Amino acid sequence: MSVYHERQKWELCALHALNNVFQDSQAFSKQVLDELCQNLSPGTVLNPHKSMLGLGNYDVNVIMAALQHKDCEAVWWDKRRCLEALRLEVLIGFIVNIPSPMQLGFVSVPLRRKHWIAVRQIEGTYYNLDSKLSKPAKIGDSSKLRGFLEAELRRKGCELLLVVTKEVAEAKTWLRDEAS
Repeated sequence: MSVYHERQKWELCALHALNNVFQDSQAFSKQVLDELCQNLSPGTVLNPHKSMLGLGNYDVNVIMAALQHKDCEAVWWDKRRCLEALRLEVLIGFIVNIPSPMQLGFVSVPLRRKHWIAVRQIEGTYYNLDSKLSKPAKIGDSSKLRGFLEAELRRKGCELLLVVTKEVAEAKTWLRDEAS
């Protein structure tokens, strides 16, 4: 199986992260995410859930609404918890929100923006499916994944969302029984 990887266009990193986590170019489109924005804030002229320029830059509410259309949920990961508590086998993947330098062409501006990336296991190997990368970056096994996620979570402003089915979210089976 080849690894599906969408590359960055405009400010559509949330769209790319969603399609990369589902490994499907047709999972979502800009039009679908724009409709979700409209449903989240009907009747508003300037929608607070996306860029006012219409280029993307969707917020977490749009990602959560999009996942619900696939009978999935986003579970916010509490950074105070140990990643060993995760039951990786029941997760579809991860969507990580990381600070990213702002680029104007080839020039890096000293401002930080938020950027959505997907991480997913494919045939036993975890991959960083960041749309800003030229190709998927192999992370490795579950031990290397935890190291990767720990390093990301140490970055100021980084947030981690677990992508799980609705059933897994409701039963909270994404988390090991920490009492045992």
